[in-house]
Amino acid sequence: MNDLERRYLRLLRAYPADYRRARGAEIVGTYLDLAAPDQRWPVPADAADLVRGGLRQRLRAAGVTDVIPGVRLAALLALVTASALAGVWGTAELDPPPVEWSVPRVGPFVSLGVVTWVAWLLAAVVIAVAPSRVARWTIALALLLTIALPPVAAAFDALRPPLMVLLPQVVLGLLGLALPDRPSRVIRLAPALSALLAVVATEFVVGLNPVLTYYGTTLDVFLPTVGGLLLVVGALLAMGLALGGDARGGWALVTLLTPAGFLAAPGLAGSFGPAYGTATFTELAVTTVAVALAGPAVTGP
Repeated sequence: MNDLERRYLRLLRAYPADYRRARGAEIVGTYLDLAAPDQRWPVPADAADLVRGGLRQRLRAAGVTDVIPGVRLAALLALVTASALAGVWGTAELDPPPVEWSVPRVGPFVSLGVVTWVAWLLAAVVIAVAPSRVARWTIALALLLTIALPPVAAAFDALRPPLMVLLPQVVLGLLGLALPDRPSRVIRLAPALSALLAVVATEFVVGLNPVLTYYGTTLDVFLPTVGGLLLVVGALLAMGLALGGDARGGWALVTLLTPAGFLAAPGLAGSFGPAYGTATFTELAVTTVAVALAGPAVTGP
């Protein structure tokens, strides 16, 4: 047994024991036949495929085969939400306060956040026109830029969006990586359409100054409202699918509890502060940790 075979066998532990005994040798043999002559490590695509297959088999063995389709449905709603938020804030970034106000700004933009929002808008476009594998790489790029924004802004002493604006975007993006492999045309277009509608609404309907409103009321008004709408849509979808005996909507709703909780975290923390709508850093941190623990606890068995 060489190193490559041994490493494939380790990955095979993602499958249930009975399944490994019945088909393990066949699965590993197939990957070994396709491997390059001097290959020593499984390629990332093969490793991800094995883990996904193992998870699918474990869920099937547990009788909860609707979980993965439900998560994929939640991923679509998460991407629609993330794209809409990027449309709102990306448009707001293009409208910095006048120079005579002496308010700090980053060139012609409000803050470095414009880089992140452009990346998310690009991801929405790629989802509409490219295969899911390419779309996932674009989503991953937007995620990396969002995560890197706080340290980069600190290094250059530049303005950035609040952490409680960036954190929900990361959670939505992580869930969005579960986008279906072969989505329909409607699904592919949904994030781009939501972003376009958000841009139009922000520019021509709302029309408020971003410094005083977008990043100001976002924490305690806008984000919790978006989180509530996300759960309402998820609940309506779950009820509609349940009428046809489809449990995907229920799993999607349960999965959406975590990103919706992160969106609502500033409002939840503010409701416990000394004055409603205001929250200290400690209250925000405690609320965020509670949401991070509560979501998986409800989702799990």
